[in-house]
Amino acid sequence: MDLQLRGKTAFVSGSTQGIGYAVASALAAEGVRVIVNGRGEEAVAAAVARLRSAHPGAEHSGLAADFGNPAQVDALLERLGAVDILVNNVGVFGLAPFADVTDDEWARYLEVNLMSGVRLSRHLLPGMLERGSGRVVFVSSESGVNVPADMIHYGVTKAAMIALGNGLAKLTRGTAVTVNTVLGGPTYSDGVAATVESIAAAQSAPVDAVKAAIIGQNRTTLLERFLEPTELASLVAYLASPLASATNGAAIRADGGVLTGLL
Repeated sequence: MDLQLRGKTAFVSGSTQGIGYAVASALAAEGVRVIVNGRGEEAVAAAVARLRSAHPGAEHSGLAADFGNPAQVDALLERLGAVDILVNNVGVFGLAPFADVTDDEWARYLEVNLMSGVRLSRHLLPGMLERGSGRVVFVSSESGVNVPADMIHYGVTKAAMIALGNGLAKLTRGTAVTVNTVLGGPTYSDGVAATVESIAAAQSAPVDAVKAAIIGQNRTTLLERFLEPTELASLVAYLASPLASATNGAAIRADGGVLTGLL
C-alpha cells in the first residue's frame, strides 16, 4: 500500500533504536526524509547511516539532544526547521515501588515523557496549522490507561501524554492537521530486551523462557507475546499518512489485547 508520504519530512524523537528507530525506518521506506534523534552524537550518526543504507531515496539526518535537559532541547529546536510529521516517541521507563520514587525521579520522567512532547508540539504545530496540513503522533502506552502498581510514575506520564494529544487535536479544527496517540502494549524494544537478558543471565535461564514468564504474568494479553517494534511502527506510519485523514484526536490501541475495556 502506498501511504502517499513520498517527499515529506518527519522528526522522530528518541529514534536511534527500538520503537523510535522502527518508526523512522517505516517512514523512510515510504520515501519520507527522516530526522532522527538520540542523546549522543555517535548514536545519532549510526542511526542516520543505517537509514541511509536501508532507504537511500531521501537525505536522512539527525539531531542529538537529551530531552531531560531543557538547554539541549532549546538548542535542538533552534536547528529544527518545519516538518510535515512529528512523532513524539522519546521516553524513559522502569519498575520501582511508589514510595521509593523521589521527586527528582518524578521530575525526570515528566521532563522526558511529557515535556518533550509539549516543547516539540509547541514549536512545530503552529507551522502545521498555518500551512493547513501536518501530522502529530504520540507514542504512548496502555500503561497510561491501566496504570501498573509498580510503574506508577511511568503510567502517570503516559496518561498525561494521552491528555496532551487529546487537547492539541482540538486546535486543529477545520484544517488537514491531525493529532493522534498510539497506545502500545508490552514491546520487545532494545531496552526491554536488555532487561530480559539481564534477568535471564542472573537466573541462568533461557531468554525465551524469561520472556514467556513475563508475558504470562499479564492475564489479559490476547497475543500472549511481546509486540515487535515494527508492529507499532506500521500503525504510526499509517496515522502519519493522508490515508488517515479521518482519524483525529484518537487514542488507538496497538496493545495486543491487554486493555479489556473500550476507549
